[in-house]
Amino acid sequence: AGEGRPCSAQRKRRVRPGRAASRPEPAGWTDMEYDKKLARFRQGHLNPFNKAPLQSQQEQKTGGAAEEFPRKDLNLELPSEEAEFQCSERTMDLGLSEDHFSRPVGLFLASDIEQLRQAIEECKRRILELPDNSEKQKDAVVRLIHLRLKLQELKDPSEDEPNIRVILEHRFHKEKSKSVKQTCDKCSTIIWGLLQTWYTCTGCSYRCHSKCLNLISKPCVRSKVSHQAEYELSICPETGLDSQDYRCAECRAPISLRGVPSEARQCDYTGLYYCSTCHWNDQAVIPARVIHNWDFEARKVSRCSMRYLALMVSRPVLKLREINPLLFNYVEELLEIRKLRQDILLMKPYLITCKEAMEARLLLQLQDRQHFVENDEMYSLQDLMDVYAGRLSCSLTEIHTLFAKHIKLDCERCQAKGFVCELCKEGDVLFPFDSHTSMCMDCSAVFHRDCYYDNSTTCPKCARLNLRKQSLLRDPNMELQE
Repeated sequence: AGEGRPCSAQRKRRVRPGRAASRPEPAGWTDMEYDKKLARFRQGHLNPFNKAPLQSQQEQKTGGAAEEFPRKDLNLELPSEEAEFQCSERTMDLGLSEDHFSRPVGLFLASDIEQLRQAIEECKRRILELPDNSEKQKDAVVRLIHLRLKLQELKDPSEDEPNIRVILEHRFHKEKSKSVKQTCDKCSTIIWGLLQTWYTCTGCSYRCHSKCLNLISKPCVRSKVSHQAEYELSICPETGLDSQDYRCAECRAPISLRGVPSEARQCDYTGLYYCSTCHWNDQAVIPARVIHNWDFEARKVSRCSMRYLALMVSRPVLKLREINPLLFNYVEELLEIRKLRQDILLMKPYLITCKEAMEARLLLQLQDRQHFVENDEMYSLQDLMDVYAGRLSCSLTEIHTLFAKHIKLDCERCQAKGFVCELCKEGDVLFPFDSHTSMCMDCSAVFHRDCYYDNSTTCPKCARLNLRKQSLLRDPNMELQE
């Protein structure tokens, strides 16, 4: 043994059967140098994901023979007396049992999208053919993941995208969320936020990949809401596929009821037919069915109708007295809501002229339903849905009680604006929103209801005003003297 090297008896060797171990060892080589050269060789040539060569060597071994690496493949002039290393033990020593840095063989050989797709399909076929839970199948799955990542890199380049894009009146804002999984409204595929850049329209919530922006053909539905805020009030106005030339009403793709080449799906709001890309079987409440039938069952609508109905749901565009006046006789809750709204309109002059009410911002109780303090005729679809669910009556009754308490009990200024019945001149101070009062439609004077209807004469206040007008006409100087 050379100086500084362990003796041959202390080194674990395994001599290949049938071969001599008497060749001299190259001069100047130490165990450490030999191990380093062997490690570099294996690092450059061995692939942990490709185990076919290793398994073929194991099949060629005779019974009881240990795993070995041929000397001719190493291209190292090893002495004949040098014993072969046991593969499993030496690999364990060198830390080569797992290679976390080298990529699978043939992983990125494909240079274009078509080659990558072919490689992905071949890898899928290979995975199905391999035994379940085998090492080869696991390696093929890893290879498939890398191929798909590379394909996505080519499809969706990682260059910097602008934060805001304006296309067909859509105002797209670049999303920063990387964990939320959404679906592209254009191509109907999943948006992987961790890998892909995607945008959302701030007007209609239209979502799509960055690569799909230039393919959008439908303008933003918010523009339609701004210019023409009205509902289709006919129940499912179907005209037939022939009127659409057997094509999708939005993207013009060929469709048919037999599903060839694409399934025709009807939108219950517009009555038109759409393809599966433009109609995802979303469900929504149909305004026409609510107004005519008081039917709140959700029905299937297209994506475009879904976004339009979502934007219109809180807009007060339904004038029920003109569209279906008989609905108030059929739905008792609507009568109650109408009376509460009329009372709130009578309370409004008291609240807007009261300093304390303005400081307390009482009218902001109805900030979500501004039309309730403007008129008592217009309704939104959300109002009708809340009436059906019983929510609107409860919330509006609480607000009515709060306003009445301020005017009749808490505020002296508002109490001073009350009325006294001029017909009986008895009782407490009256207000026009009291349930037992009636108001003259000409002069807005307030009386007890029984007194007002029992009195066959005209309103006392109206009589005084008419007399005063006649006096002014006869003697114009009377107003100056007063």
